[in-house]
Amino acid sequence: MSNVRPSRMTHLVFVFGTLKEGFPNFATNRGVRVPGAFTTKNRYPLYLVGERYSPWLIDSPGHGQQVTGQVFEVDQPALDAMDKLERISEPDGYRRVVLAVGSGDANSPQSLNANAYVKQAHHFVASEVRLGPLSEYTLEHAALYRPRV
Repeated sequence: MSNVRPSRMTHLVFVFGTLKEGFPNFATNRGVRVPGAFTTKNRYPLYLVGERYSPWLIDSPGHGQQVTGQVFEVDQPALDAMDKLERISEPDGYRRVVLAVGSGDANSPQSLNANAYVKQAHHFVASEVRLGPLSEYTLEHAALYRPRV
């Protein structure tokens, strides 16, 4: 018998909204944080949208601003839980895509490709915008957020 434990497949996830550490949906995250703050290499529009003030990162690279967030290493069950929260199988849900992000840490800069949850551009309706475009989703923004009932 071997004492070697099977390796667990992990995924990097860039979180910019309610899945960040200390934010409303962090309990779903269950990942291990990669130290530092990360920013998208490309610019993306980030808005608070609708009556729930949900943070939407629109899949429209080159528009908006570079967005700051956190990166987590998650296992498959945690990724599945995030997918469910973000409703990726629903027509109006978020989509999980891979984005290039980098850390601004001068001592050990990192460049990573990480999964992120974005909204498709054709779902965006300007009249539903409550705030934005933003470069970062803050605790002040999170205080406006209303979870899905």
